[in-house]
Amino acid sequence: MSTETSAAPAWAVHRPGSRDVGLMAVAVLGVSFSGPLTAMVAASFLAIAFWRNAAGAALLLPVLLLRERATLHGLRPRQLVSSLVAGLFLAAHFAAWLPSLSMTTVAASTALVTTTPIWTALAARAAGVHLPAQVWWGLGLAVLGAALIAGVDVTVSWEALAGDGLALLGAICAGGYMLAGARARERLTTSAYAIVCYSTCAVVLAVAAVVADVPLAGFSARDWWLIAAITFCAQLLGHTLLNLVLSSVGPTVVGLAILLEVPGALLVALVLLDQVPPLLAVPGMVAVVIGVALVVRGGRPAPEADPL
Repeated sequence: MSTETSAAPAWAVHRPGSRDVGLMAVAVLGVSFSGPLTAMVAASFLAIAFWRNAAGAALLLPVLLLRERATLHGLRPRQLVSSLVAGLFLAAHFAAWLPSLSMTTVAASTALVTTTPIWTALAARAAGVHLPAQVWWGLGLAVLGAALIAGVDVTVSWEALAGDGLALLGAICAGGYMLAGARARERLTTSAYAIVCYSTCAVVLAVAAVVADVPLAGFSARDWWLIAAITFCAQLLGHTLLNLVLSSVGPTVVGLAILLEVPGALLVALVLLDQVPPLLAVPGMVAVVIGVALVVRGGRPAPEADPL
């Protein structure tokens, strides 16, 4: 079987069932706390990304060993390749996007990094997945809505241009993370996949921290509590639940679910940080929700959900 043919089922757009919708709603709520909580931490972005992935893998290990050990029987190393690749893409996403926040405007960086579902859809189309016109219209509308919420402003400088490029690269790498994850979830349970993926990401980020001379410890108690909150909300409730539904709804729908983090984070920031939303936030939220609805309605019915 060719790579394209085998990739197509894993990368197709499927209409989520009620269980998937509920799990994605909780996941979106979790990742919506990521940005506001991260903004409250004095530690570097690289250290936060390392600890949330390392702790996420460690916390899922008991689930794998106590509940799903039987799924490891007969597992071959080559079946873990997609999980390793997903971890590398996730590390590359953090390494590219986080520096862009200090090089270009946060608005521009946020708008560009939310183009992830566009890249997953293009990759799926290249792999032979047919996407209805309604899906493409929904993708475009949702990404436009995210840009309106971010309140994109243009800063003309070489540094800002480089930051924009890094944010875009971060979006593409996030797409690679979801696409590789969808392939891995065809063979692995959520916990097995997530442990390998998060561990790989953490190791790469640790090496990057050593090279960049970024400390991974020595933080205040407040920062450690905030990192723990980020790990629970964004990593366990957010990424892990999205990885759970990845095999049933496909990477493009998951990417769109993450896109809902933009209006979600806006509301969380309003409550936690007293940050007033931009003028175009309301029409932007409406555009995102309508765009996501179009994609979901345009997808095929979801296959029967895989066990955790």
